[in-house]
Amino acid sequence: MGKEFRGTIADQPDFDAGSDAEALYNAMKGFGSDKEAILDLITSRSNAQRQEIRAAYKSQYGKDLIDDLKYELTGKFERLIVGLMRPPAYHDAKEIKDAIKGAGTDEKCLIEILTSRTNEQIHNLVAAYKDAYGRDLEEDVIGDTSGHFKKMLIVLLQGTREEDDVVSEDLVEQDDLYDAGEAQWGTDEAKFIMLLGNRSVTHLQLVFDEYQNIAEKSIEDSIKSELSGDFERLMLAVVQCIRSKPMYFAKRLYKSMKGLGTADNTLIRIMVSRSEIDMLDIRECFRLRYEKSLYNMIQDDTSGEYKRTLLNLCGGDDDIAGEFFPEAAQIAYKMWEISAMTKVQLRGTVRPYQNFDPASDAQALRKAMKGFGTDEDTIIDIVTHRSNAQRQEIRQTFKSLLGRELMADLKSELSKNLERLILGLMMTPAEFDAKMMKKAMEGAGTDEHSLIEILVTRSNQEIQEMCSAYQNGTSTQFLHPNTDSQFILCGAREEGPVDMARALEDAQVLADACNADSGDMEDKFMSILCTRSFPHLRRVFQEFVRCSNKDFEQIIKKEMSGDFKNAMFAIVRSVKNQPSYFADRLYKAMKGLGTDDRALIRIMVSRSEIDLFNIRKEFKETHDATLHEFIQGDTSGDYRKTLLIICGGED
Repeated sequence: MGKEFRGTIADQPDFDAGSDAEALYNAMKGFGSDKEAILDLITSRSNAQRQEIRAAYKSQYGKDLIDDLKYELTGKFERLIVGLMRPPAYHDAKEIKDAIKGAGTDEKCLIEILTSRTNEQIHNLVAAYKDAYGRDLEEDVIGDTSGHFKKMLIVLLQGTREEDDVVSEDLVEQDDLYDAGEAQWGTDEAKFIMLLGNRSVTHLQLVFDEYQNIAEKSIEDSIKSELSGDFERLMLAVVQCIRSKPMYFAKRLYKSMKGLGTADNTLIRIMVSRSEIDMLDIRECFRLRYEKSLYNMIQDDTSGEYKRTLLNLCGGDDDIAGEFFPEAAQIAYKMWEISAMTKVQLRGTVRPYQNFDPASDAQALRKAMKGFGTDEDTIIDIVTHRSNAQRQEIRQTFKSLLGRELMADLKSELSKNLERLILGLMMTPAEFDAKMMKKAMEGAGTDEHSLIEILVTRSNQEIQEMCSAYQNGTSTQFLHPNTDSQFILCGAREEGPVDMARALEDAQVLADACNADSGDMEDKFMSILCTRSFPHLRRVFQEFVRCSNKDFEQIIKKEMSGDFKNAMFAIVRSVKNQPSYFADRLYKAMKGLGTDDRALIRIMVSRSEIDLFNIRKEFKETHDATLHEFIQGDTSGDYRKTLLIICGGED
């Protein structure tokens, strides 16, 4: 097999095609079929051996094995087994044919296959398509797509990417994607298409690094900000495959199984096509990104013989592991490096109103609440289209002009979630956070998730202002005496430039702590994760991979427990990508039955002027649906209307 083999399915020793053909024939003859015998045999043979079995079956029984399998099996299990029995190029050809036949086109299938295959695989696919359907694949793609999306697909269909040993330092500088992209999007997409469609993987990885140095943002962020629709998805897929095909497929697999329902065509296609190539690396990337194993997600999301077959292809459960495979260690190191280097431009969705007049707004709000009934539309329109600083001016003007407390009037006129949302927007950020902290600690239990979210994601100044607001609003102790979140409360994270020598030292301390007793581990983790700056921690986590070859998040998951584990996870997620952390919190607030309105309101209010635009982008990237769509489907009435205005767009 050689050192390059990273699949989970390999040649079966002592293979006998005739004997296997007979076993499959016996499993299908008579009434019913022995599905377990079929799946066990097919998933323990390589694709080359399956082709020999198919030929032997034809010569021994005069029948086509795939036709018999289609007759005996049904549904997803049939599609999976038949997919395994086809040669890889013919399986890809069938997927492409299904993607472009009929009224609609499955663009995501086209993107996945054409961006991830090698030159040889593309050439074999084109030939298989011609052989199986008597048609020219390029002509069919041209007839079914348009614009820059079509042009890039056609470039990829040529299978002319330079080999990985083709790298020119001179060309790296000449291939200035910054000039083609950030500087003049809309005028030079042709250069972008040519470079990303033809340069070697190694060359483009160097180009991406150079782009980041020049633009101070990743090539992915540039694509997201400048492109849209299928062309955006295609170019992102190309970049992701250049960076790491296993990570690209890990993301695709996660999206195929998360939420309600399963995208079985995607799940089957990837599990079949990668089982003999890089499934081990995909498994490890899956665990690295999603903090759970691919094996467990398949187990939770599928059933019956279909599940058993998929688990055989998966090949093992990585939740029992703690160390990286070499490929995954390199990816983890690179991920933290990119996180450390990228300067993210944070964008809110609520901005100051241009023609702001606090007196006029105060009068309009009073009119909206005076007399019989309440004009909710006016209240929503004013409050959601003013910045928080402008809302504070309105509060003061309302009191000085009318001698009334605006907050009290709003509370008496509105109700339920709309009241909580509007009042939250009208508070200062410090007042709102203090209110949320108090709500989290009211009653018999403590909402530790809310405490952790607030304390982990606020700056030193924000925490200090929140403490002051809390003490001004109540005489009680800030934190419930039983909470485990007090260690984050100090609001004393270090600031200033990153000291690489100290980052290396901290990484080694954490690596050494992993081998100490659990009490010492928690003390060491807490002393570093709760006091160092986020930029410093990004470098610490990067060097931790090098020091230990271990998955930092997996260690937290396996070695810690309870709220301390949740807090450590939240810190790591926020350090890695805070908008992504909030996107995940919003998803959890709305998925499934019922809505966690307190969490939804808290995040939408607190991030609306900071990074809600970035959160929206991360939401769409991770969950393959927009935040706008989730809010639309999960809320109603004026409450929904207000949330959607704050959301700021449909993406």
